[in-house]
Amino acid sequence: MEHSVLIQILLMLVVAIVFIAILRRAGLPAILAYLATGVISGPSGMHWFTQHQMQSVAELGVVLLMFSLGLEFSLPRLWAMRRTVFGLGSAQVLVTAALSIGVALLCDLSMTESVVIGSAVALSSTAIVLKLLNEQGWLRRRHGELSVSVLLFQDIAVVPLLILLPLLASGGEPIILSDVAYALLKGVLAFVALMAFGKWALPRLFDEVARSRSNELFVLSTLVVALATGAMTQWLGLSMALGAFMAGMLLGESQYRRQLEADIRPFRDLLMGLFFISIGMLLDFQLVAQFWWQIILLLIAVILGKTLVVFSILKLAKESFRVSVSTALSLAQVGEFSFVVLALAVNYQLLDDKISTVLVMVAVLSMALAPWLVRHSLDIARILQGLKPKGMTDPGEPIVVNTDRIDELVLILGYGRVGQTIARFMKTEAIPYLVLDLDPKRVSEARTAGEPVYFGDVSKRSILKQAQIRRAKLIVITFSGERILEEVLPLCRQLAPDTNILVRTRDDSGMEELELAGASQVVPETLEGSLMLVSQVLYQCGVPLARILKRLESERRNHYQYLHGFFSGEETDFTLELLHAVALPQGADAVGKTLAEIPWKKLEVELRAVRRAGAEVETPELDWQIKAGDILILLGKPRRIEKAEVYLLQG
Repeated sequence: MEHSVLIQILLMLVVAIVFIAILRRAGLPAILAYLATGVISGPSGMHWFTQHQMQSVAELGVVLLMFSLGLEFSLPRLWAMRRTVFGLGSAQVLVTAALSIGVALLCDLSMTESVVIGSAVALSSTAIVLKLLNEQGWLRRRHGELSVSVLLFQDIAVVPLLILLPLLASGGEPIILSDVAYALLKGVLAFVALMAFGKWALPRLFDEVARSRSNELFVLSTLVVALATGAMTQWLGLSMALGAFMAGMLLGESQYRRQLEADIRPFRDLLMGLFFISIGMLLDFQLVAQFWWQIILLLIAVILGKTLVVFSILKLAKESFRVSVSTALSLAQVGEFSFVVLALAVNYQLLDDKISTVLVMVAVLSMALAPWLVRHSLDIARILQGLKPKGMTDPGEPIVVNTDRIDELVLILGYGRVGQTIARFMKTEAIPYLVLDLDPKRVSEARTAGEPVYFGDVSKRSILKQAQIRRAKLIVITFSGERILEEVLPLCRQLAPDTNILVRTRDDSGMEELELAGASQVVPETLEGSLMLVSQVLYQCGVPLARILKRLESERRNHYQYLHGFFSGEETDFTLELLHAVALPQGADAVGKTLAEIPWKKLEVELRAVRRAGAEVETPELDWQIKAGDILILLGKPRRIEKAEVYLLQG
């Protein structure tokens, strides 16, 4: 029995992996893959599990999602965006919910069911929209800022919904305002109590945890805090997710916010995957087949209705037609928090299976359409204005080289830490430069600051041509990885055969391959750091500056000859050449032989020095005779070093 359950879990995970891989290639969100996995694993498919069996584990995913949301909840940011967040956001949620409730009541549904449906329809997908806006580089554009403001208010609106849903589950009795007020008061008191306790206790707790320097303890403490606060609010008759959100808020302003977010993400993503699988199990395809035309009509009504609501509100706020249309289309889908609302409603028996199946199917289809709608929102707005679309995707700002000194241009590929440092020095010396990077947020922030930074994939020929690579004086590749050797460097050398290309790497592995691929000079970060430290040591020891500079230049010219090898210690990297000392005792096979008699080429190692009686001789002559007690300093890959040592000792 136990083995059959394990096999079913394994099969479910394999199905999830396959669906994620397929949908990612199609540019669709992973949420849809989890939902499809739930359909196959649930009662409508193979019936490996029921929704009830997944419920407890799935609820933990919602708890961790709300904890992460709390970490991102910034009061200063919220205050800075208060007009659009509380103005546009509240108007969108209230109007959409009110219209949905009205339509539901006209369809002879109860007030409780109507409120649940209105709440679910009013929410949009924060994860999908933010990801797509970020990929397109639109977060700083007006329609991007408005979309983020609405999504931020929707995330806040989830909190009172988490308080309201348990109240609605009070036996189907009419909703009484005094009960709502009491539930909200209880939520406020819980919030104040947690704020008072957490503001004092949680930072001290994590200070102690951080001092232990134990990653396991930090992760465990994060999980315990999220679940403990959730358990407390559940004990008060509220939702677990509400308590986790409050805990995230308390820790969101602390110095540990980024670490907490990084630690919680793997658990959150895994458990949220299980949550969406459990949602997929709610789908009954017999009902879907029975009500397919109602589902399509509802889908059209939801997308058009939400689009018209947002468009109307923005036009009343005197926004431009194009911004209003693109913002409305970006928010037209149903969101992942809608699944949370629907799942809680089913658990509290506020919705029957037929209605929940129809709504989940509408939500799934709207999320499947969301990537296309967001990516083409500007094109659709232009078409509605009677203009021609710019293309299937908006390329963002065209790359423009604003300089009369085009032949002095330095092209920097990658705007990370190294690229930004180079750019600062270029600016100080008034040297014209242009930067290409693939991080849309980084590009947007740099563009806002007035930097000549553009979004573009440097492995694309058209992007490099727009950046005037043929006329650049120097090309600097600041990021490292296999992609440089396979794609970027050969393309740069092909387009600019006479231009100097500098490549930054982390260490000295693969220097020869990079130079063969077209690099004019390879700068290993760790070795250059060592050289800078050596120069300071020599200078402070009284060595003349001219001699220091000469030594440094000699090292660079000789490809860091004396910096390639090192004594590895316990952590051996089998991709780098290492230095290793072989002591030859009396009786070693190599004792009595000359260096010329040792087959160094066959052993594939290099003799760097011989130490005898405390004195070291670098690169001795081939007629040097080895004696007992000599120490040979060898350079080579670890496995070759091992073989060479065996040969020297045993023959």
